[in-house]
Amino acid sequence: MLSMLLESNAQNAQQMAGGASLVTTVLMLVAWIGVIYFILIRPQKKQQKQMDELRNAIKPGDNIMTTGGFYGVVLDVVDDTVIVEFGNNKNCRIPMHKNAIAEVEKEEEGTAE
Repeated sequence: MLSMLLESNAQNAQQMAGGASLVTTVLMLVAWIGVIYFILIRPQKKQQKQMDELRNAIKPGDNIMTTGGFYGVVLDVVDDTVIVEFGNNKNCRIPMHKNAIAEVEKEEEGTAE
């Protein structure tokens, strides 16, 4: 009788240890997902939000650099399209999508002298 009681206690202990192992595994998985979110996903979303704000603030006269590396001056903004003048030629005006803009340098309102 004592041996049966000891065997049942041993089996219960093994089952509890297996359950604790499962809980530990799930907690570790949740912790890794949290780490990945804060290291990879969150900064990328923050950067994308900043780029969207920058592109929405484009106005005529701003100097830009395209994703292809071309520098130009914004002449007009219509919805998601901007008309950009490249070079000194004044005849090279190209419409492009706002998503093709990589950097924006705002036109200076006044120079400090």
